[in-house]
Amino acid sequence: MARSARDYDESDVRIRPNRRGSRPRTKERPAHADAVPGRVLTVDRGRYTVLLSEGGERRVVVAMRARDLGRKGIVVGDRVRLVGDTSGADGSLARIVRVDERDTVLRRTADDTDPVERILVANAEQLVVVSALANPEPRPRLIDRALVAAYDAGMEPLLVLTKADLADPAPFLGQYAPLSVPHVVTARALGGIDGLDRLREALHGRVSVLVGHSGVGKSTLVNALVPDAARAIGVVNDVTGRGRHTSTSAVALALPGDDGWVVDTPGIRSFGLAHVDPERIVNHFPDLEPGTEGCPRGCTHDEEECALDDWVAGGAAGPAGASRLESLRRLLRSRTPTAGD
Repeated sequence: MARSARDYDESDVRIRPNRRGSRPRTKERPAHADAVPGRVLTVDRGRYTVLLSEGGERRVVVAMRARDLGRKGIVVGDRVRLVGDTSGADGSLARIVRVDERDTVLRRTADDTDPVERILVANAEQLVVVSALANPEPRPRLIDRALVAAYDAGMEPLLVLTKADLADPAPFLGQYAPLSVPHVVTARALGGIDGLDRLREALHGRVSVLVGHSGVGKSTLVNALVPDAARAIGVVNDVTGRGRHTSTSAVALALPGDDGWVVDTPGIRSFGLAHVDPERIVNHFPDLEPGTEGCPRGCTHDEEECALDDWVAGGAAGPAGASRLESLRRLLRSRTPTAGD
């Protein structure tokens, strides 16, 4: 006689042979209360070099990302928490189980139409834009774009001009005077670099990230600031006037005497700003921002109907208003790339 469906119960269900029991699934994640804090120094193909500071002792460990983090990215400068083997011994591997909230994030896109943001560095306070005055020639539009990225990230910019022994820095600095961007000028000298002490003062006690296109002397500065950094130094091609990429990945380096950090990044040839809202750029011009209240809706602040022209003409922005407005518009225009950028 056939059994009805209601006569079945759990005892009739066949259990697969050799099936081991397992704990029930749960969405709860371990608290990792004993996780050790650290700072990410390098990222290389799924492996992270992390500096741990525990009980007054510093040691470098290699770590991997825990599955609990999912797709959350980890970049140089991130403050993280680790568990597992944090001894730093050869062959040891710790796990990064948490990424602390970031204070700042420096982003760029491949170009101004690319919706994918690439995070370069986390938790930096200062963006150091390095440019040579000659060999290779300076590229103001690329510098402008880096300044926009700094303002957007909430970082303070610092302009460093190298190779002042080859060209007078005054004309170039005049272009940035209305922006009041702090600057340091360096020159090659017998037995060292003139201006290096002033640069050390500007980096004192801060986390600074250095950016610039290849051949401007960025790695030379890093090697002088951190003698054991051993960053490769490239040369400038006599035909193209461009440098060769020598740094292939970002790395955080501690300045001597616990005096701060510098993050050296690979040389760049473009700085996409698709992620930057133009309104956020205007926010960094407090003398001009109130004048935008009279602008038509959707104003780009670089058109005939823009109210900023009347604001400046009326003297509300002060004696430097005209040059400040031109600098603002130059930064806004920098979001549109041109050949040679």
